[in-house]
Amino acid sequence: MKRSDAIRELTAAGKPYELVQMQAMGRPARVFLNAPPTLRDLFSATRSDLPFLVYEDERLTFEQVWQQTCTLAEALVSDYGVQKGDRVAISMRNFPEWMVAFNAATSIGAIAVAMNALWQPHEMEYALGNSAPKVLLADQERLDRLAQCHDLPKDLKVIAVRGSGAGAKPYAEVMDRPVREQLPDVAIAPDDDAIMLYTSGSTGHPKGAVSTHRNVISALLSWEVDGQALALTSGITPPAGGPQPATLLGIPMFHVSGLHAVYLMSFRAQRRIISMFKWDPERAAELIEAERITTFVAPSAMTGDLVAVAGRSGRDLSSLAVVGGGGAARAPEQVRAIDKAFGNAKPNTGWGMTETNAIGAGVSGQDYLDHPESSGRAAAVLDLRIVDEAGNELPAGQRGELQIRGTSIMRGYWNRPDANAETFVDGWMRTGDVAYLDDEGFLYIVDRIKDLVIRGGENIGCGSVEAALLEHPDIIEASVYGVPDERLGEEIGTTLYAKRHIDEAELRAFLEPRLARFEIPRYVHFQDEPLPRIASGKILKRQLRDEAAKRLAG
Repeated sequence: MKRSDAIRELTAAGKPYELVQMQAMGRPARVFLNAPPTLRDLFSATRSDLPFLVYEDERLTFEQVWQQTCTLAEALVSDYGVQKGDRVAISMRNFPEWMVAFNAATSIGAIAVAMNALWQPHEMEYALGNSAPKVLLADQERLDRLAQCHDLPKDLKVIAVRGSGAGAKPYAEVMDRPVREQLPDVAIAPDDDAIMLYTSGSTGHPKGAVSTHRNVISALLSWEVDGQALALTSGITPPAGGPQPATLLGIPMFHVSGLHAVYLMSFRAQRRIISMFKWDPERAAELIEAERITTFVAPSAMTGDLVAVAGRSGRDLSSLAVVGGGGAARAPEQVRAIDKAFGNAKPNTGWGMTETNAIGAGVSGQDYLDHPESSGRAAAVLDLRIVDEAGNELPAGQRGELQIRGTSIMRGYWNRPDANAETFVDGWMRTGDVAYLDDEGFLYIVDRIKDLVIRGGENIGCGSVEAALLEHPDIIEASVYGVPDERLGEEIGTTLYAKRHIDEAELRAFLEPRLARFEIPRYVHFQDEPLPRIASGKILKRQLRDEAAKRLAG
């Protein structure tokens, strides 16, 4: 059976994944008729006594997480006055409290703002000012950075998770109330806003991508359809009644990969989540063996780390059935290495964006091995097209800008009508990626129009790094670009025209207060003359990038 036939069968009238055409957020959309209407309904429908969250020596069942969710939701409503449409910001490591806070906020109609935990104080300050949350839940690392912020929303209330800070109420005190088993009575509709995740643009501040409950849940069920389709096309159906599936959470929840593909996908699958404090491949292999983990989803840098550990650790990783990817392209050799390294595990990957709720195209199993450079074929609720500079759709094999439309596409950017107008064209979302589709519908991403570096799944705007560099009094011109990196996909390089040579330690010390650690260039090259420019006066970045790649290869 072909994939297209399998999806048509799975989504036909009367089937559990039946798709119907309707208007959502004012746009035509293919909608799962039997989907949970909201995240609140998703959480309520999946209560059970099965183990759910594992963090070090802490273990919580689905029911215990539900009860903590209800208890915190009541506190947010009664103690903090959170109402439908208000923002609740979360800034911490992947502690169980992150998940409870997310569930509680989205279950009372608030917008959960998943803040990048790597941000420096000025970046936190911007996002808090931009989203204007009523409440911020933060751990000690983030509380310490918050103390360095100068211009915060005046009515912001802070809840300290596993830490303390001036004016912050400890989480334990907030939760010191009778345990609740029901959520506050709030009416939420599928097209109400649910989440806001910040995404780096090529210039300026990050933008808050706002998605509705329907956007998020459509992505989750689309992945389920992909899994069912793979079973039909491969003839391999997972045995029923086996041990509880388990997944390793080694990527941050402020990314759609961690939030959607790992966390939210675990509810309907009744999947146990083992959460790591930070990524450590040796510890990951230990946890996979001890917890009999069945799936691991992460950017190529991390799955590559695990492949390397699998070859030398001697750990039993045979429980792994799926090693998924996303965020950055995998080298074809890693695709084949995954297939060989884990015995029972098959590689999969996909292309998606924060703005698409992580879905877009996907590929797995034999299709991935046969097309290792592809990002796969379109999700069931989405359409893809390639257009030229005039907006004309191009035939298979021709390169142009990738555009996408469908049910999982975000509502828009928070308070950025200018960005929305630039991004959405006649119902299609411009991705900024140069790509082509082959005759079978497989998507190949070949370049980026936007001035971004994707380092281990992190989108880094070159313009913001250049702006930080140009604050240095001795730097006259700066160009920032991505250079190939075997582990991370890309690393950050920069070519500088400066009054003098600046040593690495001095430059890093200058940039650390201005940029997150992952944004600081790894490769720095100085030249004694102005940077090359094109006729319009713009710096010839492609030439500088190519020169940097040659220097590093040599």
